[in-house]
Amino acid sequence: MSTQASDLARRLAERAEMVCRHYLSNGRRSGNYWLVGDVRNTPGRSMFVRLTGASSGKGAAGKWADAASAEHGDLLDVIRESCGLVDFKDVVEEARSFLSLPHPQPEPDDRRSRRPNVVPTRSSEAARRLFAISQPIAGTLAAVYLRNRGITLLRGTESLRFHPHCYYRPDEHSATEIWPAMITAVTGVDGKLTGVHRTWLDPEGFSKVTLGKAPIDTPRRAMGDLLGHAVRFGATGEVMAAGEGIETMLSLRMVMPAMPMLSALSAAHLAAILFPVTLRRLYVAGDEDPAGSAARDSLIDRARQAGIDALTLSPELGDFNDDLRLLGIQALRASVRIQLAPQDVARFMSGVDLVR
Repeated sequence: MSTQASDLARRLAERAEMVCRHYLSNGRRSGNYWLVGDVRNTPGRSMFVRLTGASSGKGAAGKWADAASAEHGDLLDVIRESCGLVDFKDVVEEARSFLSLPHPQPEPDDRRSRRPNVVPTRSSEAARRLFAISQPIAGTLAAVYLRNRGITLLRGTESLRFHPHCYYRPDEHSATEIWPAMITAVTGVDGKLTGVHRTWLDPEGFSKVTLGKAPIDTPRRAMGDLLGHAVRFGATGEVMAAGEGIETMLSLRMVMPAMPMLSALSAAHLAAILFPVTLRRLYVAGDEDPAGSAARDSLIDRARQAGIDALTLSPELGDFNDDLRLLGIQALRASVRIQLAPQDVARFMSGVDLVR
């Protein structure tokens, strides 16, 4: 992104709610998010814009994602799409007018004439190489990380691996760092590896602030082809649970170890998962935030339109790992049990008292 574009995006992010009220007037505020149908100002709630947050990196103010289409971007993209602009110079003109800024000398050949990103442009082949050179998780820092988050059941988690020296680069202008990382396979419904997810870990151990993740700006990143695909635990069958985070779904496995599960890694990708042909009932584990709620509702709508029985699993706290860590496994088990269809209680929760 050019210096001019970066400066405009930063200024717009500082006034994120004002931008949304002006360009996404068919939406509304919900907590720290603005909800609307899409980036073209259609009424609805599948797109969410973060109104507050850091100035850059994960959780930055002004960043948005559409759970229905998997588009994402910043507030310059909002201006371009909502106004129907094509040339970046017109986007700049509109943004500067909104911000009441004087007109600078135009920059030649800016690269922001692109459409909003649909999928990250990272190499699936590089993802396959990284997963191949990583080691099984047993006895590694990754297993310690999961144990510190209350997750001790690791049977059937062949999609999880560990790399002791995984490269991390904060941005294109920074030097490469090396941190240990949990490497997780992203696969399609056919089982083919399409990408990987990396969770960089703190070799110093667990803390209440980082929960064991490395003290870096973005300790989680994915690479490869993610849209429609997921991290999978267990063989696909007629019943399955799906959610956002890896730790969220591994926490649910602590009380339902026999139920096939998948982690879509983000709210936008959760809404876009592909359904196995064998699937008849889907449990959607939504996070308790506007982005998670929008993704859950979108996925449930898609599932029901496909003739799949779709049910919600809701945590007591922010997500199911919070429930496991802070409320305990017995409370988690009791909460999940009453949300299952009766036949699934007998099928998937029988004998789980042995899991501690």
